[in-house]
Amino acid sequence: MGSLLPLSLLLLLAAAYPGGGRAHPRRRARVQGPGGSSPAPSETPAAFWVRLRPEFKEVQPGGSVWLNCSTSCPLPEYSSLSTQLPRGQTHSGPGWVAYQLLDVRAWSSEVRCFVTCAGETRWATAKITAYKRPRSVILEPPLLVGSEYTLRCHVTHVFPVGFLVVTLRRGGRVIYSENLRRYNGSDLANVTLSYTAPARLRDFWKPVTCHARLNLDGLVVRSSSAPITLSGLAWRPASKALASSSIAALVGILLVVGAVYLRHWPLVHNQSKENRVSAG
Repeated sequence: MGSLLPLSLLLLLAAAYPGGGRAHPRRRARVQGPGGSSPAPSETPAAFWVRLRPEFKEVQPGGSVWLNCSTSCPLPEYSSLSTQLPRGQTHSGPGWVAYQLLDVRAWSSEVRCFVTCAGETRWATAKITAYKRPRSVILEPPLLVGSEYTLRCHVTHVFPVGFLVVTLRRGGRVIYSENLRRYNGSDLANVTLSYTAPARLRDFWKPVTCHARLNLDGLVVRSSSAPITLSGLAWRPASKALASSSIAALVGILLVVGAVYLRHWPLVHNQSKENRVSAG
């Protein structure tokens, strides 16, 4: 009996600890995220957008504009507009605020709208461009003094002058161009361009035009004058003397050529008669 007791005790222990008496450690279930790492609790708010419309706006100097700032955030904590332009009225509704900006005189202004949602701040940007197309581009008839003629082109009520380029063309080719970037005024202005060139007969009767171009950081505004021709020199008071002398010179050349021709004509005619007589 004494030998059976240890055997029964071993059987009871085997039943209590299956697997040969080896104890299995306890394991906890763990869900792993992509890449094998466990995800940390997210404290970042859901993504939201901010829009400022219109993104690009063109106005005349001194004009006003409305900008609308909208967001997808359901409960914005804070919203604001950053600009150096004077503000006017403000209207708002669910998810949007409209701002009025007054007296836009800078040729280029940047405006930003900020919205804070769940501790995160985002913004959108808009650009306002102020410019004035020239009211008129006028090219005067050329003024001839001595052996030179002068062209004057008037560009009226234009802004901003510092971005203006004035070009003169004769027969489709550029004869002069000037950039007015040195001018930094903030008001409408009138510009007069004068150009003097030697008077050459080969340039007469060719059309001349004046062109004004505003280069506004990608926005190009063009205006042109009506064409004139250098044949109009005779219509200007200072041009009559030279025009008359040119005509007189031309007549003189014709007279000389005619006199030479008439002087040689009898000789040629007599030689022709003698040749015909000898041939007979």
